[in-house]
Amino acid sequence: MNRTHLPKRDGDYYSLWKITDPAFFATRRAGREIRAEAERYFSGRLLDIGCGSKSKQLLVGDLVDEYVGLDHADTLHDLAQADLIGTAYDIPVPDASFDSALCTAVLEHLEDPHAALLEAARVLKPGGYALYTAPLYWHLHEEPRDFFRYTRYGLQHLFTVAGWEVIHIVPMSGFWGTFLTQFNYYLARFAKGPLAYLLAPPIALNNLAAFCLDRGVLRDERFTWLYLVVARKK
Repeated sequence: MNRTHLPKRDGDYYSLWKITDPAFFATRRAGREIRAEAERYFSGRLLDIGCGSKSKQLLVGDLVDEYVGLDHADTLHDLAQADLIGTAYDIPVPDASFDSALCTAVLEHLEDPHAALLEAARVLKPGGYALYTAPLYWHLHEEPRDFFRYTRYGLQHLFTVAGWEVIHIVPMSGFWGTFLTQFNYYLARFAKGPLAYLLAPPIALNNLAAFCLDRGVLRDERFTWLYLVVARKK
C-alpha cells in the first residue's frame, strides 16, 4: 500500500473511545506518543504484532508503505483484520521481511517475552525500529493470560539481553493519569442498567481532570501506567 493513498486518520482512531469510556485519557495520551515516535522512526513495511482489529493503522498507517497485521488463531479480536495468522513466538515470514514493527499492550500477556523479542528481531531488517508498549500499573485483564508488569529498568534489561539497542523509554503518565484512569475502570464495573447513565458524567469528568492534573509538577512519572519503548535492531 502506497503511503500517498492512505491519509492520516488519527481522528478516526480516537473516535473509537468516547469521553465516557474509562480508556479515553489513556488512548489519547498513548496515541499521541506513539504517533510522534512513529513519525521519527517508521518506514517501509510495518508489522503490527498482536494487531487485533488493526485500529493502530488509523493512527500510523499513513507513515509506512505497507501495514501488515499479525494475530493468533484463538484471539478474541476480529481476525478478519489480521493479514498473518501466527504468534509473537512464530511469525510466518522469512528473516528480515520488515522495516518497522509495532507491538502495543502485548508483552504483559506473553509467558516468554524474551523469545518474542528474539522473533521480532528475526523478521526485522538490520537497523529497523520497533515501538513497544508495556504497563507498569494496570488492573488484571484478558485473564488468565496476564503475566507481567514492567519497570523501565526491567524493560531496558529485557530488550538489551535480547540484542536490541534501546533508543529510549518514555513514561505515558504520572500519578493522576494513572489513578483517575484506574478509578474510571473501577466505576465502570458498576455502570450497568440505570447506573450507566449516572456514572457516565463522573467518568467523563475524571478523564478531563486527568489531562489537567497529569502535567507539570503534579506529574510524578514513577506512577506511570505504561511505558513506550523505542528499540533498534542492531
